[in-house]
Amino acid sequence: MNSSIPTKRETPSQIVDRFFASVGWKPFAFQRTVWRSYRDGCSGLLHSATGTGKTLGVWMGPILNWLQKNPDPSKWNPKRPPAVRVLWVTPLRALAGDTESSLRAPLDSLGLPWTLESRTGDSKQSMKARQLKKLPTALVTTPESLSLMLTHKDLMGQLSELEAVIVDEWHELLGTKRGIQTELALSRLKSLNPNLRIWGVSATLGNLQEACDALVSDQSNQQIKIVEGFKNKKVKFQSLIPSQMDRFPWSGHIGTRMVPQVVELLDSVNSALVFANTRSQTEIWYQHLLKQKPEWAGQIAIHHGSLDMSVRQWVEEGLRGGKLRAVVCTSSLDLGVDFTAVDLVIQIGSPKGAARLLQRAGRSGHQPDATSRLAFVPTNTIELIELAAAQDSIRSGKLEARPMLDKPLDVLAQHVVTIAIGGGFTSDELLKEVRTAHAYRSLTEIEWKWVLDFVVRGGESLDAYPDFHRVEINDERYQVTQRRTITNHRMNIGTIVADASMQVKFLKGKTLGTAEESFLSRIKPGEKFLFAGRLVELVRVKDNAAYVRRATGKPDTVPRWMGSRMPLSTELSQALRQRIQQASEGQYIGREMNALRPLLALQSQWSTLPREDELLMEKTKTRGGFHLFLFPFEGRLVHEGMAALFAHRMSKLRKQSFSMACNDHGIVLQSPTEIQVEQAVTAGVFATGDAAADILESMNSTSMAKRQFRQIARVAGLIHPGLPGRRKSANHLQASSNLFFDVFCQYDPQNMLLEQSRREVLEQQLESTRLLAALRRIEASRIIINEPDPVTPLAFGLLVDKLRERVSSETLADRVRRMKEDLERAAEGN
Repeated sequence: MNSSIPTKRETPSQIVDRFFASVGWKPFAFQRTVWRSYRDGCSGLLHSATGTGKTLGVWMGPILNWLQKNPDPSKWNPKRPPAVRVLWVTPLRALAGDTESSLRAPLDSLGLPWTLESRTGDSKQSMKARQLKKLPTALVTTPESLSLMLTHKDLMGQLSELEAVIVDEWHELLGTKRGIQTELALSRLKSLNPNLRIWGVSATLGNLQEACDALVSDQSNQQIKIVEGFKNKKVKFQSLIPSQMDRFPWSGHIGTRMVPQVVELLDSVNSALVFANTRSQTEIWYQHLLKQKPEWAGQIAIHHGSLDMSVRQWVEEGLRGGKLRAVVCTSSLDLGVDFTAVDLVIQIGSPKGAARLLQRAGRSGHQPDATSRLAFVPTNTIELIELAAAQDSIRSGKLEARPMLDKPLDVLAQHVVTIAIGGGFTSDELLKEVRTAHAYRSLTEIEWKWVLDFVVRGGESLDAYPDFHRVEINDERYQVTQRRTITNHRMNIGTIVADASMQVKFLKGKTLGTAEESFLSRIKPGEKFLFAGRLVELVRVKDNAAYVRRATGKPDTVPRWMGSRMPLSTELSQALRQRIQQASEGQYIGREMNALRPLLALQSQWSTLPREDELLMEKTKTRGGFHLFLFPFEGRLVHEGMAALFAHRMSKLRKQSFSMACNDHGIVLQSPTEIQVEQAVTAGVFATGDAAADILESMNSTSMAKRQFRQIARVAGLIHPGLPGRRKSANHLQASSNLFFDVFCQYDPQNMLLEQSRREVLEQQLESTRLLAALRRIEASRIIINEPDPVTPLAFGLLVDKLRERVSSETLADRVRRMKEDLERAAEGN
């Protein structure tokens, strides 16, 4: 008999303490605080560093509550388990299995008669069908599967008995449409049971109160608690400094010259995670590590979201069992999965945010009292400043806030159809319910009536097409009765909109994963590419699958997946400017900054290092024309909007054509004629007045809005990607959404989805809020205009990015080498 199974004489608290002792732990004060709050009927948010016991911090609350009401073990009957009590929502279905294992441990140890199961897109149909008749005591699910459950009227009675919903990794959902989808689902569950407890689990968040409000929203009948656990888990950072510091860095490589140093570091540890920022990088780094150490075949692996689930599970099991020396991965291993065997994290390239760096560091030393270790590998030398700045942000507790979304109507339209399928609603009842979701607290009557009209008859311009009459009104009750509409909706529910993808399979049938159709459509049979850590050759494309075979030699290409651009965060941008100001004052604090001293000293000698209250602009003439370099240090996305705005405003002052390039540190504008920058500054090129209108005018905003509209049309149910095995192509979906966009513009210009697409372009693609804040900062700054003779170290990377547009990669490498040799001679001559 298990010694952890309680006796009649023990209190629930003693039972739980004994379980912790059986695994060599002792409850922390913050965990006990959550348990007491849960017992008292509170909802709330638990915020604690990665690897400090957050899961048990919330999971034991429902268990303690049940033990309090069922103190006699002799009356527990495993054959008659309790009805559904807890929903555990995880942001990734790939985490469901690992989460289920973690939650099962105390149930088995204590001998509780609870049933625990998962329900995700990976679950078997037989299990899903059984769950429709009777849900388990605790269910691990995802936002999409939770929404699907709400389309089943027969489940409403069981869901009304829920005691708690726990949302794991809330910081990953916050500020996304999946987070909004979760908020709406929670508003439905709260309407079924007003006493429902809602708890979130989070780490690395800068806006805790806002995050808590978004999760629990209108809970006027409950007390809300924010419980903070370990804020500052011990983390040790180190940088791999290049043996030869480059005074003229550029972004044409991904740090692979550091492979020998990384191999040496991996040789000194038992197990490590090697994080790269893109899936393409993981493929390339994996190959370079194997090339350096062929004997590591079978000891290192690759993990990213486009690999088949069986491949990912094999890698995860290898990590848990300590069988793998290293795994090269993306953010697919950022969350949730507990790998206590990992004792080092290596970050390739800038993480672009302090919170992301801290989250990844926490994957090592995944225990409360252990020290997390992270080694940083710069892909170019100037990224060392970003690591120094990120450490400053972490030490000062300035982690990134997650920006919030405000009432996206595409998600609301999808939810309205969901509820109409799941039993129906009346307008007033559902409006009241929806307004309890934080994102829709300011939803107006006009917006609500527009959404209802859109799902009932397709709005003003689609009334003549029966396919868009999804919801019917019967005696003031909105319902869906058409089987085709119900099937389409259930098959396409969710807010994740990606480029159309194809399965990549070996000829004999084993599936490796998925690659985007836009990439595979450019590959010809016989061409070789890296995928899932292997070199493969495309044989043919058939039935929405790319069939490949193993290949030898060198790859012709590497897959490129969309959505991999990571913007520099506001907090890291500010810390970066502070570090540059320190260097301008002769302060080089830390190994990273001291390593960069030759580069920064040369920049100061040839031009200047700007202070926080200064904007540096450099004018240079090369064979390519006249160049203007600006260094706001605000991140690539802000710089793209800023460059277009500046070029637009300067061309209005004087007819002039511009081409441009941006990176996270600055902007370059190039023109065949001299750029009158002093005149432009005097005329208010940095002014915030009319900036929003100028931004839209300066960009191809209609084209951008059309692409954004495809996502909105998909979520709102206007277009469908098709059934499994018969998915529509990306071109087909884009053409369909373009048609809707044009029809609405011509016949329904007040269509609220059009306005949403324009707003999302401004906020998500152009980061207009950050751009306007940057303009206000620059407007109040001192403008420094220098005309250095050679191109400066800060400007060199931008100049190379500009050259990249018209020079092949092979020619570019030769050209860059010659340019650097010339600049190094100039530097030595000084």
